[in-house]
Amino acid sequence: MSIKIIAEIGINHNGDMDICKQLIDVAADSGANCVKFQKRDIDQVYTQEFLDSPRESQWGVTQREQKAGLEFSVEQYHEIEDYCQSKGIDWFASAWDINSQKFLCQFNSKYNKVASAMIVHTELLKEIASEGKHTFISTGMTTYEQIQAAVNIFREASCPFELMHTVSTYPMKDEDANLNMIKTLREKFDCNVGYSGHEVGLAVSYAASALGISSLERHISLDRSMYGSDQSASVEPAGFKQLIGAVRKIELAMGDGVKKTIEAEALIAANLRQHLDWKNKL
Repeated sequence: MSIKIIAEIGINHNGDMDICKQLIDVAADSGANCVKFQKRDIDQVYTQEFLDSPRESQWGVTQREQKAGLEFSVEQYHEIEDYCQSKGIDWFASAWDINSQKFLCQFNSKYNKVASAMIVHTELLKEIASEGKHTFISTGMTTYEQIQAAVNIFREASCPFELMHTVSTYPMKDEDANLNMIKTLREKFDCNVGYSGHEVGLAVSYAASALGISSLERHISLDRSMYGSDQSASVEPAGFKQLIGAVRKIELAMGDGVKKTIEAEALIAANLRQHLDWKNKL
């Protein structure tokens, strides 16, 4: 089974459709399987007091203006869907509230995503599971009990899913990666497990790819110095293309674990052991 590679655009588009399309281009040209976004109804996700509080940004002087500036409209999501179709790449989004999940039902995406922050939102999980789409469930900031509760919801709904090992720091320190959790989650919950990484660089993702993950998600950015809270934990275009190329090589290199002598080795063995054959004939 090939690793499904997900390019997390998230909110790195900064509410700009041109940037969004450039990021989709990066994902498609690099060989990613999917791009992923984030969708929020800001009046459901944030308190009125928070939204009214001050925050200077390119959109205005309040948190509401900044948060609203990062959200795409239904017309813009139709534009995203059409553009992804033209580029031959799938898209989906993680909803942070029930209204947003219902909003996403208007579109023809194959997948759903539960963000780590939302894995404890029982009603949202039930709404997602009721759709029956394959769902990626990130497990950052959780306990085994919280993961088990989510798994129970999806199994009771007969909704296909996989867990994703995640550490929810941006960027994540390499020493916090705890990649052996991939095996732990796979054994404990008897399901496929992917990896959603927020580290700087590519080495940790390479290691995860060698541990039998079913999916790999990384944030992508046109430039990590751009405005946005996720940019610093993202991979730029050249690095993302390098990542995918290396992951595909790792998949090939892992093999089937069965000891065998390949034809090229047999020829070399005959040459390097010829003196042994000569002695055996004496």
